[in-house]
Amino acid sequence: MSTPAATDRHGSVIGLLEQANDVFADTVSLRRELHRWPEIGNDLPSTREQVLAALEGLPLEITLHQSTSGIVATLVGDKPGDTVLLRGDMDALPMPEDTDLDFSSANKNRMHACGHDMHTSMLVASAKILSARKADIAGRVMFMFQPGEEGYGGAVFMLNEGMLDVAPLPNGIASPITGAFAMHMTPNIPTGMVGIRPGPTMASSDTLTIIIAGRGGHASAPHQALDPVPVACEIVQALQTLVTRRLDVFDPGVITVTNIHAGTAYNVIPETVEIKGTMRAISERTREQIHEGIQRVANGIATAHEMSATVLLERGYPVTINDDNFALFAEDVGRAVMGEKNVIRMPHPVMGAEDFSYVLHKLPGAMMFIGATPEGVNPNTAAPNHSNRAIFNEEAMRKGSAMYAAVALRHLNSRLT
Repeated sequence: MSTPAATDRHGSVIGLLEQANDVFADTVSLRRELHRWPEIGNDLPSTREQVLAALEGLPLEITLHQSTSGIVATLVGDKPGDTVLLRGDMDALPMPEDTDLDFSSANKNRMHACGHDMHTSMLVASAKILSARKADIAGRVMFMFQPGEEGYGGAVFMLNEGMLDVAPLPNGIASPITGAFAMHMTPNIPTGMVGIRPGPTMASSDTLTIIIAGRGGHASAPHQALDPVPVACEIVQALQTLVTRRLDVFDPGVITVTNIHAGTAYNVIPETVEIKGTMRAISERTREQIHEGIQRVANGIATAHEMSATVLLERGYPVTINDDNFALFAEDVGRAVMGEKNVIRMPHPVMGAEDFSYVLHKLPGAMMFIGATPEGVNPNTAAPNHSNRAIFNEEAMRKGSAMYAAVALRHLNSRLT
């Protein structure tokens, strides 16, 4: 990918920051409304309605997805060129909020604890900014407003509906999607800073269920039964040994058991034990090793104790892999928007997972993390994403909105010949 001309670099970014400031009050207002009325999953009727209202009057082609509340808003520039995709996720989490914010969730046990309300609001702001720059755009910008990121695979539904099957421009010139970009808020990076890395950036996320079948009996006479409880404990411990002794330390994985269920009474040996947990990896190689290893360990230990194990492994989101060239390009844009010293090259991936990974498996692109530490709080001790006490600094949305717009403009203009 070619680098944009140096003469384009600072002037355009300064203008974008000014435009982001001009729409900042509306950006904050939308974010707070989304935060107050969070919705979960792929069906977000209120959220969709608010986003569409915020986009009203802009020169956008709106596509409403049928299988979900997804929205694709497309801005066609005044000059021919390629297409770039910008993603913002819209869904919240099924959890209580304990922040005492004036605009805290009014929907019980639903909370925007992962910054998606801010992602959506920044994407709307960037649509406003770029609409005012329609004459400068060579090609098209697709604004992907996506539901269901928190475990519901909203991106897959939008892809399956043909989101990437773009038509030629009105003049008949082909305009393929040549880049995709997303950002993710975190209170654990200082406000005004961003983090990015080429290559694997977020982990795959799979789930495990192991059912150990023994033979129930009286707790006073375990020799007359087949007690699955100690066998389950042995399997949990052995899975940790699997991680530390069978996986390459430079290509790591994580197995975390989060739920063990057995028994109904203190004096009854149960018939079965159910173990549940999650598996994370930053490469498909390690992901496969974990899957094979869990089967081997669980079945081997159960058999050694004359019992049986049923192992159910469900694949979730794949590894999120930033395209090397696009990540370096976004890093350079970040220096221009955030300041030379405010871009962090992340030393290792985040072990959380993202369904933007499905988009990046089809398109070159990158995900960047943007800092939003609350004022007066140490980033290292700030309540993290998915915490019931997570608070995000809204000031981060100024540069975040400009960052979306800058990536789109720079990418499209850099591809002019």
